[in-house]
Amino acid sequence: MSARPENPAATHDFVGIGLGPFNLGLACLTEPIEELRGVFLESKPDFEWHAGMFLEGAHLQTPFMSDLVTLADPTSPYSFLNYLKEKGRLYSFYIRENFYPLRVEYDDYCRWAANKLTSVRFSTTVAEVTYDEAARLYVVSTTAGEEFRARHLVLGTGTPPHIPEACADLGGDFLHNSRYMAHKAELQKKDSITLVGSGQSAAEIYYDLLSEIDVHGYRLNWVTRSPRFFPLEYTKLTLEMTSPEYVDYFRELPEPTRYRLTAEQKGLFKGIDGDLINEIFDLLYQKNLGGPVPTRLLTNSALRGARYENGTYTLSFRQEEQGKDFELASQGLVLATGYKYAEPEFLEPVRDRLRYDSQGNFDVARNYAIDTTGRGVFLQNAGVHTHSITSPDLGMGAYRNSYIIRELLGSEYYPVEKTIAFQEFSA
Repeated sequence: MSARPENPAATHDFVGIGLGPFNLGLACLTEPIEELRGVFLESKPDFEWHAGMFLEGAHLQTPFMSDLVTLADPTSPYSFLNYLKEKGRLYSFYIRENFYPLRVEYDDYCRWAANKLTSVRFSTTVAEVTYDEAARLYVVSTTAGEEFRARHLVLGTGTPPHIPEACADLGGDFLHNSRYMAHKAELQKKDSITLVGSGQSAAEIYYDLLSEIDVHGYRLNWVTRSPRFFPLEYTKLTLEMTSPEYVDYFRELPEPTRYRLTAEQKGLFKGIDGDLINEIFDLLYQKNLGGPVPTRLLTNSALRGARYENGTYTLSFRQEEQGKDFELASQGLVLATGYKYAEPEFLEPVRDRLRYDSQGNFDVARNYAIDTTGRGVFLQNAGVHTHSITSPDLGMGAYRNSYIIRELLGSEYYPVEKTIAFQEFSA
């Protein structure tokens, strides 16, 4: 194992800020590299990954090989299979014959890996990042008064929950789906619940609430702006879009084209598992055998406004195909409206060293750098507008980290694939 400096003032090769799955994967892959001295800073006291969505039976939408390390180093001790072996569940997983780990299982796997690492520091909140011109080092200051100096930064602060503008100043006890499990019991005491949003999280919550609708007696609405309940497109030739070749192709497209495709391709990584869509229909069919179930599913309906008075939400929608406005009243409100990247405030002192595009977003280079030198500051999972659907895809995390490690070292430690697709994307 690589020896890690205990002294925060020592110069590191890099500081990783934030510890989601992508930076955790980088921590696992850099741990055995003697030539790299790095540290990862995470404000939370322990690893946590979407704990509010640990519904029973919920699983990843990518296979177990999209773990922290395998697609970069199949021999790594931090693989999901090694986790299963150490936990005594490898044979059970084999007999299960399901490639998709349970979500709670994946979270436990990540905690297992994080607890084995020497480079991770939890309960460490970054307050400010500055740049020492004389030493040519980034200085990462924490709220506890520590300083970490490094030649490179890797930003992995993740994407916080997105609250629609219509609900920005809304009162009451509405939930973003990221807090669903912790507040589910209170939510189910209400007479009516409205779920807004599309995608996997919305579908999982709707199924969960529909399953118990006759036990609690609430009315349940599911409203989405999408024209229909889109299934996640998971055909094999489409999956080739999560490839080095597609990144090369997409990165070279004109900026307006990339932003147009970003909007058009949401169904490729934000759709609903097809089996779950069918299970929802089957559950609706089953429950309607005893008479109409008090639930509504509404598509093409965009949330335009919301107000909260006397324990009730009044939600204003526009049916976009008809051009008609309507309202729904509901005591409970769940926003399954996804996550959206927000630039960390601690970067403000070094903004002049970072590159932005015409939309004000980071101009992420092909090598995942966002600074003016082209290899000083690297970004995890906030580059859909530059790297397309590969940015949030767990299966491309190990590839991106192999690429970043090559940039940090100046040489290739883990093989970086250049071609994996059968199809051609450019003329």
